[in-house]
Amino acid sequence: MSTSPLMPKATAVWLVENTSLTFEQIAEFCKLHPLEVRGIADGEVAAGIKGLDPITSGQLTREELERAAKNPNHRLKLAERKVKVPEVKRAKGPRYTPVSKRQDRPNAILWLLRNHPELKDAQIIRLVGTTKSTIAQIRDRTHWNAQTLSPVDPVSLGLASQIDLDFEVARAAKDRPAALAAETGSTLLSAEETTAPEPVPSSQPFADMSKPKREEEAAIDVDSVFAKLKQMKRPVDEDDDDL
Repeated sequence: MSTSPLMPKATAVWLVENTSLTFEQIAEFCKLHPLEVRGIADGEVAAGIKGLDPITSGQLTREELERAAKNPNHRLKLAERKVKVPEVKRAKGPRYTPVSKRQDRPNAILWLLRNHPELKDAQIIRLVGTTKSTIAQIRDRTHWNAQTLSPVDPVSLGLASQIDLDFEVARAAKDRPAALAAETGSTLLSAEETTAPEPVPSSQPFADMSKPKREEEAAIDVDSVFAKLKQMKRPVDEDDDDL
């Protein structure tokens, strides 16, 4: 529910002309600046605007107006509506663009494609209210007016607000790293992975125990050699005894 009256400037004009309320009270009720209300009283602001009676329009009660006139610190409150009007929700789809600004949409699309290539077509459609075919034609330079197009910020053209543009750009930037990672398919290894010692191959789980086995084999070979030498020495000794 809105907290400001309909046609606030027209309401302020009527209150300035027909009541003794202070500028601060009128500014608070009409959601205007006190200096703007002072300008209305001086005839410098809202010249030619016809005053709107908030009592006859059902936005303010006479009792509330009299209470505020007696107490300068009292703040006016809107009268409760007898009939509740449901809020109209904005339908999904392309943003509506006034006829006077539709000729500027190609320039805004070109600006978005050059300065924010990360934006998706659906985001551009939401910002400037265009179609996918128009975006494709401007991107491929097949648009009928492609030779004379010049990139212009859609915010300066009044086609989109800065808040909406920043929101869409931040949203596209958030989705961009994941898309790049999916395209490359690989990432850099961490320092722990690159400096970690090499694992022991699974084909040789007891590679470190191979040295003791070799020493045992060497010891067995030495004993066999000495045994053979003793066998060769005995016949020689017996021959010496016979002599």
